Amino acid sequence: MGRTSDAREKILASAHSLLESRGYAGMGVADVCKAAGVAKGSFYYFFESKEALALAVVEQQWAGQFAVWSEILESAEAPLDRLHRLFEATENTLRAGRRSCGAISGCLFGNLTLELSNQTEAIRLRLQEIFDAQVNLVHEVVAEARDRGNAHVADTREAARSIVAQLEGHIMFVKLYNDIQRLDAMWANCLALLGARGELAA
Repeated sequence: MGRTSDAREKILASAHSLLESRGYAGMGVADVCKAAGVAKGSFYYFFESKEALALAVVEQQWAGQFAVWSEILESAEAPLDRLHRLFEATENTLRAGRRSCGAISGCLFGNLTLELSNQTEAIRLRLQEIFDAQVNLVHEVVAEARDRGNAHVADTREAARSIVAQLEGHIMFVKLYNDIQRLDAMWANCLALLGARGELAA
């Protein structure tokens, strides 16, 4: 197959699927090319290495997730309502993934963090930046919730970091047990973390 206009998109889509099902170590360039229906020459026309491809997949995934998180967390709703909607959106994404492939693949960023944090510096640093960006988005909401008297935490940034870590941890358990019900306690746990049990999201 030549370097057609959609070759890069096919490579990215195939790489994303293989990263989710096999991980970075289990994804070879030949596997990606076979799944995408492209020649190796086309692969190397767009990506200089497997690491560069994985970074491109991460960027594509983050662009989509950032758009969703920003739309939810920067809306005009009450802050606790925004956080709740973020959790609901996460659950819906996991449910959709299970419907499409029969299993829960988890979070691409979390999966790569566990697999590559001590192996690939470029990917590690980019994932660090992404999680920091997630914390920044959540932090704005937590700070507003505290200002409104809906959250009772001493350090809003640390609380935001704990919420992101809790979300990521729940997703990991959902993947491990292939059981979406592992998310059931997530919102109650978030409210407890914020000292917001019984608070009205207003």
